[in-house]
Amino acid sequence: MRFLVDEDLGKRLSNVLNRHGYEALFVGDLMRSSPDDKILEFAEKENLILVTGDKDFGELIFRMKKLSKGVILFRALTTDPEKLFELAKSVLDKSIGKFIVVEEDRIRVRKLA
Repeated sequence: MRFLVDEDLGKRLSNVLNRHGYEALFVGDLMRSSPDDKILEFAEKENLILVTGDKDFGELIFRMKKLSKGVILFRALTTDPEKLFELAKSVLDKSIGKFIVVEEDRIRVRKLA
């Protein structure tokens, strides 16, 4: 499973994902300060699941009909990358074709068209 971690979550989360056996790239290393639509296009083109804390991606996908291989959106209070990994680890391998919202007390999954 391959992921693209958005700048708002930090490079440390991509490092945690890599340590746990996933391939994770960091937006800041590849396309620093790029607009959200360009990040989403890159993730789609490279078959990457976008991992972000930016809810604007939901608008791009559902309202503006932008394509995506999948998104994991964190709406958690913690910024600790290890804790974020623990919150999401049950859905990481099931994220293709889905928009997943991860919170401390629940996970919501919506299929993408």
